Amino acid sequence: MQEPGSAAKPAPADTPVGELIEERGELSKHARRFGLPIATCLVMGNIIGGGIFRLPHDVAAYGTISLVAFAILTVGAIALALVFGRLAERDPRTGGPYVYAREAFGDFAGFLAAWSYWITSWVSNAALAVGAVGYVNLLFKVDGSWWTMCLAALVVQWLPGFANLAGTRYVGAVQLVATVLKFAPLLLVAIGGLFFFDADNLGPFQASDSNPVGAISAAAALLLFSYLGVESAAVSAGEVRDPRRNVGRATIFGVLGAAFVYLLGTLAVFGTVNHEKLMSSQAPFSDAVNAMFGGTWGGTAVALAAVISILGALNGWTLLSAQTPFAAAKDGLFPSMFAKKERGVPTTGVVITVVLASILTVYNYASGQGKDDSEVFTLLVTVTTFMATVPYLLATAAQIYYLVSGQGARVNRSRLVRDSVVAVIACAFSMWLVGGAGYEAVYQGVMFLFVGVIVYAVMSARKKKAGTPPV
Repeated sequence: MQEPGSAAKPAPADTPVGELIEERGELSKHARRFGLPIATCLVMGNIIGGGIFRLPHDVAAYGTISLVAFAILTVGAIALALVFGRLAERDPRTGGPYVYAREAFGDFAGFLAAWSYWITSWVSNAALAVGAVGYVNLLFKVDGSWWTMCLAALVVQWLPGFANLAGTRYVGAVQLVATVLKFAPLLLVAIGGLFFFDADNLGPFQASDSNPVGAISAAAALLLFSYLGVESAAVSAGEVRDPRRNVGRATIFGVLGAAFVYLLGTLAVFGTVNHEKLMSSQAPFSDAVNAMFGGTWGGTAVALAAVISILGALNGWTLLSAQTPFAAAKDGLFPSMFAKKERGVPTTGVVITVVLASILTVYNYASGQGKDDSEVFTLLVTVTTFMATVPYLLATAAQIYYLVSGQGARVNRSRLVRDSVVAVIACAFSMWLVGGAGYEAVYQGVMFLFVGVIVYAVMSARKKKAGTPPV
């Protein structure tokens, strides 16, 4: 502790947040900055949640043309990854899109990025928990009354919450173990399925009545949720070791790893499960394993992998859901209670996020909507997708602003051209996400944003009253 009357030596302005914390003795034995492997696992673990176990069934109605949508989404996700990597080089602070938007456009844009990303996080957590119930039911037979399914979803939410409250050291450990364990069965289907591939199972290239462009867009609307999480390393930049170098690398490696599993896994399922059966399947990866090796043991194995995958995704998303409001609270744009941090984790933000996701889960089941998990899951997913487009679009707009205004981190002409092309692709991808979310999700998302405007008005008034007017 600093002695009374002594002055602390100021740190350089570009010192990473994680280094400042460590220098000031604020890193306890429970808080440890992530290296490149853990940061990569955080990105992959957040991108690959429980959705991959449903994806082949969800897009089967559009035929194998959905693989084209997958490829386009992958290009957009990589463009976003490159943008986040370049922005992290400029400003490697915790908060990701919030930090970038506020630095470029001021408090209001930063608040909108933080607010929408925070809503994205806890609505996504509720969606993942609801999606896990079907797999938990295969393992433990919890299906029955609404409250037993609701209880299962709440347990799935709170276990990662407790891991986060234990500190970043345990968050990283859980993320590493969950990522490794869930990749074993996924790679079994993705690679092993190619040896049992039968082209007759693929069905038509375009199974829907819409034109090719419409079919690709419709399939993409269901697949958009799959790539949420590309910003994970950037949001937690303050907890990443050497963030200027590792955030971009972890983001690229994580996206490429996720894309490999997504594309190869979906193709393998398409080629091992008959198209008609796949359209009615509720466990496509289980059916693929059964078709490959015979028997019915695949359902249990894949259900276990799905639960592990979702727990890993929730573990990472719970951390991210607290990091952005933490950064905003430090700047006076979120209530100060979000700025409390223990063991390297914004504990108050974690608790509030888990509680809100739990309330949303209970509401959906208690109101009767939870009787059909797939409908609840789809609604929550599309709302999540729309809300995620706001911070994505603001971050890409910030990169475009820096490049056009000549603040592109002193890049040479060839780098400037490349960064400009990537930024435009990422911006177009973000706009496509808005269209793919659908009218109902956009309507509900806009209502969330309007509530945020009121919250910003109150926080801005408090800042001005305290003598610190917003930027």
